[in-house]
Amino acid sequence: MVEPGAGYRTAFLDWLACASAGRSEPAAMAAQSIAEGLTDRVAALAVAGHVLDFDDTYGPGLSHLSAPTAPAALVVGAGRGTSIGAVLVAYAAGFEAMAAVARASHPGLYQRGWHPTAVTGTVGAATATAHLHGLDEERTRTACQLAVLGAGGLRAAFGTDGKSIQVGAAAAHGVRAARLAGQGATATGSIESAFANAYGGNWAEAGETPAIADNWIKAFPCCLQTHAAIEAAEQATALGADLDGSGIVTVHRRSRQAAPLDEVATGLEAKFSIPYTVAFTLLHGAPTVASFAAVDGAAQALAARIEVQVDDTLAQSEAVLTWAGGPAPLEILVDAARGSPQHPMTDEQLRTKVRSLAGSRLDGALDDPARPAAEVLALVDQT
Repeated sequence: MVEPGAGYRTAFLDWLACASAGRSEPAAMAAQSIAEGLTDRVAALAVAGHVLDFDDTYGPGLSHLSAPTAPAALVVGAGRGTSIGAVLVAYAAGFEAMAAVARASHPGLYQRGWHPTAVTGTVGAATATAHLHGLDEERTRTACQLAVLGAGGLRAAFGTDGKSIQVGAAAAHGVRAARLAGQGATATGSIESAFANAYGGNWAEAGETPAIADNWIKAFPCCLQTHAAIEAAEQATALGADLDGSGIVTVHRRSRQAAPLDEVATGLEAKFSIPYTVAFTLLHGAPTVASFAAVDGAAQALAARIEVQVDDTLAQSEAVLTWAGGPAPLEILVDAARGSPQHPMTDEQLRTKVRSLAGSRLDGALDDPARPAAEVLALVDQT
């Protein structure tokens, strides 16, 4: 059994805050409006937690491990009358199970055009639900096999509501699969090898390294692969970059694949644009949730003078900003943004983020492990 240490509590609290703020987004409201039962409720909460693209991210599998796993654990746990402590144990188990499959499938899964969070999220949600239902190891494995039969989700949805909606579908399917397994539904081990053939990777190679140590808590509400470039832009501003100049951002190929957009028309698209997020930061400072309510015209214009290049000798966490203009060109390397395992958020930075999203209502939400999970769920549902 995975014990929910401080890292899991931090990630879960971060997700609670993201879901609290995300509930008012159009995609989340749409999902909630059609929710009629347990799995629909899980799906709606998963959409809310992911729609801002502010939720924690696991680099070695390029997946948002909390996005499908936390809502499954919280909604199922609340429905069964369990404590938040029990929910956290189930969440940690699902978190690590999802991470193992995501890690084993990376980077092939992503390079084939799949959305890893949506594909592997079925496993996280199924494992968390199985844990709360008290399923044994064999039944839990069956739950995961049934879960991946409904795996799906495409990178093509990035920059649209579809990205969070497919994560909601993954969470709901994982919950349903675990409940079916608990009722005696069967599957077969050959599903695991078939999954590997279809999506890439090998479950047997997943390993047991705790994923929580490599988990990012995001500092900015946009694609993780823009974050190092955003911090480089912050540094350029501090150094007096001439905004009449032009720039080049150099990143790893997979960072470019994750944030491929140069021209953007909506706030959601802007979250996946390196030129736009860099331009916005140069003009206005690092982006917040409100920054993506609409596209900023001045940032669009400046983004047109920012080129993105690829260099696979860089780590995927790195970005180099070269800025021409002013008395001397600037060249700034950021090895990893704040919130990364290399540069984790301080307690105060996390507190500031959570309060910016949920006010003070989540203060102490996870302090008492005996607290009913339903009470914590109610905090998220507050408007």
